[in-house]
Parts: sequence; C-alpha cells; structure tokens
Amino acid sequence: MKRLDRTELLFTILSYVLVTLFVLSTLYPFIYAISMAISGEDAITMGRVVLWPVDVQFDAVAALIIGDRAKSFWISYTNTLFYTFYGTIFSMVLSVFAAYALSRTKLVFKRQIGFLIVFTMWFSAGLIPTYLNYQDLFVNNRWGIIYGFGVQAFNILLLRNYFNGISKEIEEAAVIDGANHFQILTKVFLPMSKSAIATVTLFYALNRWNGYFWNRMLVQGTEHPLQVVLQGIAEGAQNTDVVTNYPYSEYSLAYAAIIMSIIPIVVVYPYLQKYFARGVNVGGVKE
Repeated sequence: MKRLDRTELLFTILSYVLVTLFVLSTLYPFIYAISMAISGEDAITMGRVVLWPVDVQFDAVAALIIGDRAKSFWISYTNTLFYTFYGTIFSMVLSVFAAYALSRTKLVFKRQIGFLIVFTMWFSAGLIPTYLNYQDLFVNNRWGIIYGFGVQAFNILLLRNYFNGISKEIEEAAVIDGANHFQILTKVFLPMSKSAIATVTLFYALNRWNGYFWNRMLVQGTEHPLQVVLQGIAEGAQNTDVVTNYPYSEYSLAYAAIIMSIIPIVVVYPYLQKYFARGVNVGGVKE
C-alpha cells in the first residue's frame, strides 16, 4: 500500500471533514423537521427543540392522518398525486413527440419551429397577461392545470439533443426493415433513451409535485394541491392572534405535513438518480 506524504494526508483528512460537515448539514433539516413534528407544545413554544425531539407526542401526526385536520390534507394530497401522475404522462407524451419531430432533418420549417420553442425560454408575456390568458383558456380546474402547463421548452430540447445523438445507422437499419416513424420512435429511440426519459420524467414530476403559485391562483380550494395547503398550515402556525385548544403546537402540524409531503419523492428519487445524472450529461453534450 502506497504511503501518503504529508500534503496528501492533509488533503484527505480535510476532504473527509468537509464531506462529513456537508452530510450533517444536509441531514439536519430532516432531523429537525421530524423532531418538531413529534415534540410537545411547551417545548416548541420555549424553543427547546434544537435537534432531538423533546416531550415526545404524536398528537399532531395523528390529527393530520386520521384526526380533525385530516380531510383537507388528504384531499390536497390526492389532488397532488392526480396532478403529478396525469400531468407527467401528458407532458412526457407531448415532449417525446415534439423532440422526435425536431430531431428529423427533413422536418419542414424545422429552424423556425425550434426558434419559437427557444423563444419561450427567453421571453414571457408577463404575470397579468399570462393570468388572463389562462382564464380565457379555462385553465381553472384540475384538468386545465394538466394541459395548461403541458410542456417546458428546456425538456423538449434536452430530449431532442439526446435523439440527435442516436446512431443514424441504427435508424437506417430500421427503415430498411420497413419501420415507419412511429415504430422507429417506440422500438428504437425510446428503448435507447431510458436515461433521458427518466431524467425528463423526474423534471416534470418534481415540477408537478411542487406546483404552488398558479395552482393557488387558478383553481378552487377543493382542487388545491398539497403545497397550497402546506402554505396555509404554515401561515396558521405563524399567526399568534388565533388561540387554539389543540393538544399540540401548530408548528408540529406544519412540520408533520412537510414530512408527509416529501415521502413519495424520497422513495422514488433513489431509483431514478442513476438515470438522472447520465441523462443530463448525455443529453446536454453532443458527440
């Protein structure tokens, strides 16, 4: 085994220290949120919760899951799952077909269409005109949110770049075998683009899951997603003028809702992480 000299040893120790500090700084918010969710009301009010829970109780968690605060929470949770599932499928279908079309060299007005797509990344109409446009297009319900925010230009370009990197010889072989464009897309391009597909799917799913502003502005209360309800719970926790008789702190309820909201992402993300890094690198770099 090669013996490290003094400089290399110092660098190795410093690297491990920095990585350890980074990991601790990343884990601390999660530990703190869990501690706040299950700590007693007096401990939270007096600021005694720093890292570990104090006066452990599960009243806030129970109230959020099966208690008197559960109905609005689970309705919003269901709405978020609806937006994420159907919205991601809708967005992926449009993005895949658009990216495939833009990757074709014989597409008529290819440059002009590509410019218009990129143009939406540079300029927007502004907040008020955009809001009025959404209202006129009936983007004011759950299905309206699905189609109103169907695609993002960046994701289309990412998939297009990936499709452009696929070997032309493989495509020509499929054409010789009698494949049409739909068969080339589904039998050749999609199986060879799993990393890019997973990356863009993750982008769309996270965007749908974290949707807040336009959902709050455009849809009714019973159709609000989880993030809007979380904001309401957080505002209620900060409102000291309202006196409640709950056996738990409103902060405990807010943190319990936060923990519940991140569970699906924490479960799914590790399975997509390997595709995520690979898809960004290959889709963004042209051979």
